[in-house]
Amino acid sequence: MIKIISIEGATGSGKSSLALKLAKELNTEIISADSRQVYKFLNIGTAKPEAHILSEIKHHLIDIITPEKKYSAGLFVKETEKIIKRLNSEGKIPIICGGSMLYIKSLLEGISEIPEIPSNIIIQTKQFMETHNLSECYELVKTIDSKFSSSISPSDKQRISRALEVWFAFSKPITAYWETQEQKNIYNPFKICIDRNRNELYETINNRMIAMINQGLLEEIKSVLDMGYKKEDYGLNSVGYKEFVDIIISKNFSKMRECIDMAAQHTRNYAKRQITWYRKENFDSILFDEDTNITTLIEKILKK
Repeated sequence: MIKIISIEGATGSGKSSLALKLAKELNTEIISADSRQVYKFLNIGTAKPEAHILSEIKHHLIDIITPEKKYSAGLFVKETEKIIKRLNSEGKIPIICGGSMLYIKSLLEGISEIPEIPSNIIIQTKQFMETHNLSECYELVKTIDSKFSSSISPSDKQRISRALEVWFAFSKPITAYWETQEQKNIYNPFKICIDRNRNELYETINNRMIAMINQGLLEEIKSVLDMGYKKEDYGLNSVGYKEFVDIIISKNFSKMRECIDMAAQHTRNYAKRQITWYRKENFDSILFDEDTNITTLIEKILKK
């Protein structure tokens, strides 16, 4: 079995910092399990590692598609397995780092074998989503599949659509297929979770939102819109971006404070869903922040 390290935790918990420390000590590379860092041009709002960090430690699956394109757990698994195979052949332990829970679950346990969705159902789902706002669609997903809804953002149009397609086609939730799939035994993962105090985490999220604005988040969004990308595109229709698009398009910044508060609130809501998810998972090591004894942690990793 191939040894890998996964570093999970809520947004803002310090996953990237710990991943860097481990990658330096183990002379290895990092695979991003972040569903938004895959997008080119979206740097500040996705908290991508800075250029000097990327040049120091090799990161994978960052800046690989443009904002209008879809990305999925299936693509993540396919690309990640190739990287893991190569690193393993070089005697390195890959580090998977990110808060996209479904990506890591799919890598470790396998992709659900869901039958092909009939074309008429795809059309039906599209029409349904066009006649209902996204929050209504998300509420329906919560009703039919609460476990799946807890793993995604209410603004995740792609996964909301997928959940509805499966339901409309087979009258079964996606998680029903998870329960029947055969678990993969390819990897021997050492699973780490950073479980920070919730109040401290929320304060970090609030402060980080302000820092992003000061770093030029609005200018970043404007530059992406000027390239011709639209607010409905997958990259821009995500937390930390969607809250600001309208005021940038209209050039009416009177609700700027409201938008900042909304973006921070949406991020805290997402963190809460992540925390709920991780409490149901099993981990080899649970840390309360990214500052830990790296030597001791590495000893535990190598022993498993």
